[in-house]
Amino acid sequence: MISRFKNVLVLAPHTDDGEFGCGGTISRLISQGATVHYIAFSWCEESVPEGFPKDILKSEVKNATSVLGIKSENLHILDYKVRHFTANRQEILEDLIVFRKRINPDLIFIPSVNDVHQDHMTIATEAVRAFKNRNILSYELPWNNFKFSMDYFFKLTEDEILTKLKALSEYKSQIAIRGYASEDFIKGLAKVRGTQVGLEYSEVFEVVRLIS
Repeated sequence: MISRFKNVLVLAPHTDDGEFGCGGTISRLISQGATVHYIAFSWCEESVPEGFPKDILKSEVKNATSVLGIKSENLHILDYKVRHFTANRQEILEDLIVFRKRINPDLIFIPSVNDVHQDHMTIATEAVRAFKNRNILSYELPWNNFKFSMDYFFKLTEDEILTKLKALSEYKSQIAIRGYASEDFIKGLAKVRGTQVGLEYSEVFEVVRLIS
């Protein structure tokens, strides 16, 4: 169903959220001819481990999204302070409206509105406001999603899962501090989601709105 969409927008509160939540789907949609834009709202300099440049996540997200096939001009990196999005709700909403007019997406990927991380929740709720007449799917981040409705399963190949893993491997500053960044976890989750619906691999999404 979502393969019909050709102008897609991925909203990542922090660099790497989009790759974790829908990296395989991004890769597949691009291979099928879709244009994908990716907005990272924070490059999280406060979260960079000692020994890395404070702006390392800027270069890492550029490399990771390039692996998925996203063109450099379609990557948009904003500078909101991590864990302070709730104080900037109106500015975030206004940014989203600007991107809506500029990009005019027909499908938007967002975190779950039930995500327990305050930044993720802010992006999700403001996106629902900004794109209230568009198709919206929430991607899964199980370490933050204590409540998540598995409404739509998107079939993926092993190559697409490997592309997702390759993209995530570009986040060298983050791998050591995030247990869920392991290949076993990422590939295993895709395998579990696929098995639930008789597929080899899948990413699952919560439907916020699908217009036919």
